[in-house]
Amino acid sequence: MVHSQQLILYMRTDNMNTTVIQKSISRQASMEACLFAIEKAEELNISINVSVVDNKGLEKAFLRMEESFIHSIDIAKDKAFTSASFGFPTAQWTEIFKQLPHLEQGFSNRNRLIPFGGGLPIFEDGAKVGAIGVSGGTEEEDIICAKYAIEKIGLK
Repeated sequence: MVHSQQLILYMRTDNMNTTVIQKSISRQASMEACLFAIEKAEELNISINVSVVDNKGLEKAFLRMEESFIHSIDIAKDKAFTSASFGFPTAQWTEIFKQLPHLEQGFSNRNRLIPFGGGLPIFEDGAKVGAIGVSGGTEEEDIICAKYAIEKIGLK
């Protein structure tokens, strides 16, 4: 299976060409990750929403289980966006706010920033290729579903 695709961006500055190569999760891997997250949710007997985004935080795939919470749709999408944009699990914000409480007031009011578990970045060969966000279970259940999906598509 193709896990990622390479994007080559060209920029011209001062008569000099600069090439930037980025890896991003493929649509196939994105859809499979959603399906695997739902597979784990069914095993846990919960209903979830799951979103997979590319390395920039733009949505590649989304699935909603029939009995999932409607408010969890945007939460799953924002968990994936938050994790992709910062490159670390959304649950890490809890520790950051404990260590640097002055950041909580400003950051927790940011649009689309989710500071609790269920969003995980996705890496291939050390490069961030995307992120997954799961919402609908407990924080722990959401993390379990997200981790399972990443492992099942063969990424980290």
